[in-house]
Amino acid sequence: MSKRLKSLLVVAYAVLLVGSAACVVGGEKDDDEGSTPVALPRARQRAPVPLEHGLVASERVGTPLSAAFELEGSKRHLVVTTMQGDTFCEVIVDATTGQVATVAAITSGEVLTAAIAQRAAMVKAKTSLRAAVEAVLTAHQGFRALRVVPTLQGAQPVAEMTLVKEGTVTTVVEPLE
Repeated sequence: MSKRLKSLLVVAYAVLLVGSAACVVGGEKDDDEGSTPVALPRARQRAPVPLEHGLVASERVGTPLSAAFELEGSKRHLVVTTMQGDTFCEVIVDATTGQVATVAAITSGEVLTAAIAQRAAMVKAKTSLRAAVEAVLTAHQGFRALRVVPTLQGAQPVAEMTLVKEGTVTTVVEPLE
């Protein structure tokens, strides 16, 4: 899957997530209560597990290289690319349970090319993706991470993150040194 298509899917997912949460929290009415809005915990139950939990779950397969929420049909899941030695894997984390659902070797194509570039950035990194995501989320209270990808800016490894909060999508670059 191309980077552009993945980026579009991430943005579409963010819009879908924010829009559906707004409908659940503010638009629905509880049938038994007449005009009482549905409680916020119900909206949280429908929300996917945080990206950083998916990074933790994927660590049993290898070192996380990137992660992004994706939609496949009507099912949402978290895709984490990992490496162990010279082997790359695509780890699908169930967005509801946070557990590893499937693991598949990456052996060719654009995904392999992207994984090799991500490995080049992570080899120079002194900070893990999980630590970088947690640092950014601490600095950006209330935001949720939708995507994290390591890259090299010159010789410096950085993590590019897409965050969302109340319909606002923003990109943050965090040094990995």
